[in-house]
Amino acid sequence: MTSGTLSFCTLLAALLLEGALFETASAQDHALAAIAIAHASSDTTVKRPFRIPPQPLPAALEEFTRQSGLRVRADTDVPVVRSSGVVGRFTPVEALRRLVAGTGLAARVVDDRTLAVQQESSGAYVLDPVEVVARRGANQEAVTATATKTATPLRDVPQAVTVVSRQLIADQGMQSMADVAAYVPGVTMGQGEGHRDQPTIRGNNSTSTFFVNGVRDDVQYFRDLYNVERVEAVKGANALIFGRGTGGGVINRVTKEAGWAPTRELTVQGGSYGTRRGAVDVGQGLNQAVALRLNGMYENSDRFRRDVNVERYGINPAVSVAAGDDTRLSANFEHFYDSRTVDRGIPSFQGEPARADARTFFGDPALSWSDARINMGTALVEHDVASGVQVRNRTVYGDYDKMYQNVFPGSVDPTGELVSISAYNSRNDRTNLFNQTELTYRAATGSVGHTLLAGLEVGRQVSRNIRNTGYFDGSATSVTAPLDRPTIHRPVTFRFGETDADNRTRATTLGVYLQDQIAVTPYLQLIAGARLERFDLAFHNFRNGEDLERRDELVSPRAGVIVKPLEPLSFYGSYSVSYLPSSGDQFSSLTATTETLEPEKFENYEVGAKLDVATGLALSAAVYQLDRSNTSAPDPLDPSRIVQTGSQRTKGLELGATGSLTPEWQVAAGYANEDAYVTSETSQAPAGAKAPLVPRNTFSLWNRYQIHRMWGLGAGIVYQDRMFAAIDNAVTLPGFTRFDAAAFFTLSSVLRAQVNVENVFDRRYFVTSHSNNNISPGSPRAVRVSVTAGF
Repeated sequence: MTSGTLSFCTLLAALLLEGALFETASAQDHALAAIAIAHASSDTTVKRPFRIPPQPLPAALEEFTRQSGLRVRADTDVPVVRSSGVVGRFTPVEALRRLVAGTGLAARVVDDRTLAVQQESSGAYVLDPVEVVARRGANQEAVTATATKTATPLRDVPQAVTVVSRQLIADQGMQSMADVAAYVPGVTMGQGEGHRDQPTIRGNNSTSTFFVNGVRDDVQYFRDLYNVERVEAVKGANALIFGRGTGGGVINRVTKEAGWAPTRELTVQGGSYGTRRGAVDVGQGLNQAVALRLNGMYENSDRFRRDVNVERYGINPAVSVAAGDDTRLSANFEHFYDSRTVDRGIPSFQGEPARADARTFFGDPALSWSDARINMGTALVEHDVASGVQVRNRTVYGDYDKMYQNVFPGSVDPTGELVSISAYNSRNDRTNLFNQTELTYRAATGSVGHTLLAGLEVGRQVSRNIRNTGYFDGSATSVTAPLDRPTIHRPVTFRFGETDADNRTRATTLGVYLQDQIAVTPYLQLIAGARLERFDLAFHNFRNGEDLERRDELVSPRAGVIVKPLEPLSFYGSYSVSYLPSSGDQFSSLTATTETLEPEKFENYEVGAKLDVATGLALSAAVYQLDRSNTSAPDPLDPSRIVQTGSQRTKGLELGATGSLTPEWQVAAGYANEDAYVTSETSQAPAGAKAPLVPRNTFSLWNRYQIHRMWGLGAGIVYQDRMFAAIDNAVTLPGFTRFDAAAFFTLSSVLRAQVNVENVFDRRYFVTSHSNNNISPGSPRAVRVSVTAGF
């Protein structure tokens, strides 16, 4: 460990001793304070907001205990029937009565901390009382409003969805989308040239599959998790809900909302390779109508790679307003800044990563940097028009300033002694404005239930892109350096090259979508819908004055069937379609040639099964085929002409398990078997070539076991098969197995700590790449220590 790490561990030891002494000396004060806080929030006669979606009654009662802060005692068996949920401002007893309406149960008050449910018939046999509580680690993310835009149990969604919960993020100390992707089957994270998140989902690489609370967040930067409640990976074509360009799937961050329950936490973290980070999460209700929350983070850390540093901070205030029984308002604003060394890894030699020190920087770290400044504001209004009818409007404005520059490695010469070095910089600024208006209507036609969703989305995105080539000593576009001493410091001048970009794009979107979730019987559900989307792009090239325009009208259907022989078990089949216009993920690939090409098309066929085990464990399995067509390639008879002949297919199996095996033992596991290959020639690869960054097999498993109420242990494994670094299949990244571990300590009623160890056995491995010569080594053994204090 570094001296900074040792100093931090000394501080932790002092905190441990102080926490133990403080708990002994002040136990009575803590107990009195806890009782006062509990009593202040437990009044059963005060109205407060509830937002519990329709779901099985036992899960609904668990969610009620979490939102109300009260105990619920069951004086009879709780039947596994469906609760209609409750949304609005009610006293806890009113909310509980609405929650159990139609289930054969009735609610009553026991005392100011306890409510009870019992059979409606007063002459019913009464069992010994049991207490319903929200268990730590239970599958509390079993309902999602992301995949269908309606509150739907995950097992009733006819496609694979992986939820990485706040608890899993905290247990592993996750800080990046790459950390999340390691536990999402079917997703790998690319290097992204060292300055952005770039996932490959079901064999399809993209930079535009990121969303925040269901709204597009397609700018190229590294996202943090300090203000995230959970991350949802919805896999397969998703254009009905999310719009264009979501062929392999989407990754949606659900941010923390302002709530009425008090939240006060301060976390500090330190560790190997100069890790230094702090975060704060505070919030509470100001009164019965208004609640506030503030999340903040600051980090200034080094990396195991020499001369690599990251400094970032974020601040995210949020407010929630209960405007009467039928209307809810919420708003938040995030300012986020990320400054880092752009690290593009090491080159390859003879078809594999070069035998270089994994810590060595290739290029010039002083001239390789990235700055991203993000300002994003969101406003949401929800209004219950009548029973079963809700209107929701969400507006998001984002302003993104992004600049990066890099001096990076190219190929190694045939002798294995010299590596080429090149340079460029690029500025990408964008403003986004999106508005989504949706109407949800729940109704029944005879015995058939319908959940209808009608939506309208409008959006405008204006981008400015400028690129400059780096000239070494004012003239050369590349130089060489010894492979064993590749860190260089040479004068570089950045100016326009012959093919460098200088353009502005304006993209406007108008999407109309309709979906119906049909409950034919308790054992059979259907889902069907489509989105009609018009996508207009105006492109101006400042280099030559050229103006290009492109309009696409896209129809994206979706259909699925869910068969439920038992309430906790479902089998499903689905079909869905998405499109990517010829301007690409970031609009900048529009040219006079590609202007005439049809959009790429993604068709996803999928069957699967999902099971919710009584302990709180959710199991899932999916088999799919994803076909991508209309990719471009040179005309075999005239290589100067581009035609659309290319296509790709991905076949795969995904397995997942998340939740509790026992009240003390939580797990998160995933397995994927994927085969992604070119089915007809593209501009870069012949038929049969394998898609890059798609390992044939991946497996991840995380366990946390609470051995004692004061401490617990965690253990994890991440396995990844070998995979190709680029589409030409010339370089192979070897497979690897990484072991992680953790220990968790409850020091007092307001103080806890954890230690995370990544790569316990200090194995050398390569985690991802951007091309054949930009390969990212995995971290050697790293230790991080976190302390969280409540106040």
